[in-house]
Amino acid sequence: MKIEDLPKKIPVFPLSNFIIFPKTAVPLNIFEPRYIDMINDSMKNNKLIGMIQPKTLKNLMNKIPELHQIGCLGKITTFQETDDGRYLIELKGIIRFEIIEEVLSNKKYRECQVNFKNYYHDLDNQKEELKFSDLELIFKDLKNLFEKKGYVINWKALEKQSLDETINALAMASPFSLEEKQILLETKNLSLRKTKIAEILSTYSFDNFNNTTIQ
Repeated sequence: MKIEDLPKKIPVFPLSNFIIFPKTAVPLNIFEPRYIDMINDSMKNNKLIGMIQPKTLKNLMNKIPELHQIGCLGKITTFQETDDGRYLIELKGIIRFEIIEEVLSNKKYRECQVNFKNYYHDLDNQKEELKFSDLELIFKDLKNLFEKKGYVINWKALEKQSLDETINALAMASPFSLEEKQILLETKNLSLRKTKIAEILSTYSFDNFNNTTIQ
């Protein structure tokens, strides 16, 4: 996708416990009527939707949740309708965005004006100057954490991907807390994300994998 093709306004899908990173693909099961509407509209338009984390509501029932400022624009790459009216889609992460403001409309789903300027490098296909050898220790610690948490990862398949795809996939699939994943999403570039993963891993290792927050 080219910078000039990026939309100024996007539908947003505030999904708890879910983060998508650029250059990763995830399956989604869509069943709520408002998001069925959103997918219908998106399929007729540019097939783009913004995935973003809602902030945790504390003792505020029936209130529209506040959103984090940073999310990731995704493109619907596969679409299937089930017999019971659900949509099964695959969403490919394209570029991160920052919310400028929410747009009021008569639609059932939420829309926001967004800015991509801080994340244009997400669209680059050139590889960053990092090698797998630079990451062996991080991968080793990640493997230990995944195993302790009971996660199964096909490491051989990951190593065939580009480095940025691998790091983003591991960050997205990791048993880190949602706050930690949000921090990784907001981290400017791959090199800094590698460093931040190492910092997060050190807190898990230090506390024998019981601590799930960054101090």
